[in-house]
Amino acid sequence: MTDGEWEERQKTRQLEMEAVGKALAILSGDDAHDLFTKTFNFVQKESKVQSARRVKASAVIAAVAAAHHNPRLVTLAYKVKLDAFTRVKKAIDDMVAELAKQQADEVKHKDFCTEEFNTNQLQTEKTTRSKQDLQAKIEDLKMTIKTLSGELDTLKSEISEMQVQLKRAGEDREKQNKEFQMTVADQRATQKLLQAALSVLQDFYGKAAAAALVQQGEVAGQAPPPGFEAYKKNESAGGVMGMIQQIIEDAKAMENEAIRAEADAQTAYEGFVKETNASIETKSEEIVNKTEEKAKAESDLVEAEEGLESTMLELEQLSNYNAELHQSCDFVMKNFEVRQTARSEEMEALKQAKAILSGAKFIEMLQQA
Repeated sequence: MTDGEWEERQKTRQLEMEAVGKALAILSGDDAHDLFTKTFNFVQKESKVQSARRVKASAVIAAVAAAHHNPRLVTLAYKVKLDAFTRVKKAIDDMVAELAKQQADEVKHKDFCTEEFNTNQLQTEKTTRSKQDLQAKIEDLKMTIKTLSGELDTLKSEISEMQVQLKRAGEDREKQNKEFQMTVADQRATQKLLQAALSVLQDFYGKAAAAALVQQGEVAGQAPPPGFEAYKKNESAGGVMGMIQQIIEDAKAMENEAIRAEADAQTAYEGFVKETNASIETKSEEIVNKTEEKAKAESDLVEAEEGLESTMLELEQLSNYNAELHQSCDFVMKNFEVRQTARSEEMEALKQAKAILSGAKFIEMLQQA
């Protein structure tokens, strides 16, 4: 686009020069010169030396004008032929001053462009790094939040499972205790019943044995009546009572075993409850800590996303400003040396023309003297 604009400017300038040249050719003709001389009362007492110097100065300016396609210099070249020295020299001074100002302004513009391009590049690189850092931070925070959410779900699930296990353990403990109570009650009832039966047997067989001994003492040596045998203790009575006694002992043993098993089960249950409650408490604390960590990560994520949005906007602004700089600076920076050289040559030609004209005036003064 800049090259196109440059070509268009060159084409326009060339057309301008042609138009100005044609106009000045008309205005600088002999008829126009005589007319201007009468109208503006120009003094035409120039010597041949003055005319020669005017022509020479005009040629110097015209050559530079043609080389650099400068319509202003073309105009000035014709003025050198037509105008008085004072007006021409003033015009030359004005043009030299204008060119010097343009040259200085262009140097400032180039320095400005160079500095702004460098600053824009540094800020863009810095902002780009910030963007990359924020994007990485956002990804890390999202991963952290996802991990913490999973861990919180796991902890809550584990606590829920442990609470279920506690409830089941309590129900099992209650059931076991009821069974224990029934077992102990049954064994004690069995012992009581057997003990009563044993006492009856012991009492009977104890009295029967004593009576037999008395009878044996009273009828010693006498034979029992016809049809009766001699009374003697039931041989199986001792075995029955022994078996009852053994059952009583077994019942006591079962009672004691049930008591020990109940004590062990209660101890194990209490240990399980204590351990599970401690684990629930620990996991509850972890939930609190991880919830705080998640909240902090979510807050940091919102802040990072806002920072990224601001950074993206800043990058867009830097890019837009960079485009503006290119529009404003590319032509100047691309053609800086050429334009500076051209202006230097223009100023040098103008100074030479002025020197030539000044020399012509000085020679005129010497001739008049």
